[in-house]
Amino acid sequence: MHATAGATRQLVRMRGRSYVAFVFTPEIPILGWLAEIDATLARSPGFFVGKPVVLDLSALDLSRAAITHLVNNLEERNIRVLGIEGVDAEKLTNSMPPLLTGGRSCVITRTEPTEKPEAKPKPNSLLLESPVRSGQSIVFTDGDVTVLGSVGSGAEIVAGGSIHVYGTLRGRAMAGVNGNSSARIYCQKIEAELLAIDGYYQTAEEIDASLRNRPAQAWLQGDTMKITPLN
Repeated sequence: MHATAGATRQLVRMRGRSYVAFVFTPEIPILGWLAEIDATLARSPGFFVGKPVVLDLSALDLSRAAITHLVNNLEERNIRVLGIEGVDAEKLTNSMPPLLTGGRSCVITRTEPTEKPEAKPKPNSLLLESPVRSGQSIVFTDGDVTVLGSVGSGAEIVAGGSIHVYGTLRGRAMAGVNGNSSARIYCQKIEAELLAIDGYYQTAEEIDASLRNRPAQAWLQGDTMKITPLN
């Protein structure tokens, strides 16, 4: 007797995952723009290493050869481009980073015709009761991040809203990453490697030495980041 068994179709389980990427928008002249990148790397060597970078070329009209040359120039600076936006697909070769559109990732799920569960409101703040240790990266793009302890050197806090650190801020703090220019950064003791709000930043070398080891806040005034004592 021959047993027959129907082939079982195995579903592939896929998950979406989002990352906060740096978006580079080159300007003419390209050599001058690269010089600004070099100045940033001189202040913070290796800052972009291992970070996702997207190249937005919508404001430029570059040839395929010029795009290739630009990507190679960035790779020579240890800046790996995750994808390219704002160009026609035919200008990108197979060896170039892929063309990206949309700017946001979504969760990949297999939908079934079932009852809709009751929607739960998204939290608009994240509370961390423990210190953020060196090497940790905390990303919360839906609102504010509050750290009851300190942020260690080499650690990173990325928030869609404001950042509150009730201890010492030694690492990097990037607030307002979704374009929230009204976001602020507060800390009880400022020893930060980098502060950024809505893409505008100051590195440790640019922060006034008189603010060191003091409670401080940072905010944007137009296109300028201001950092002042809290008391």
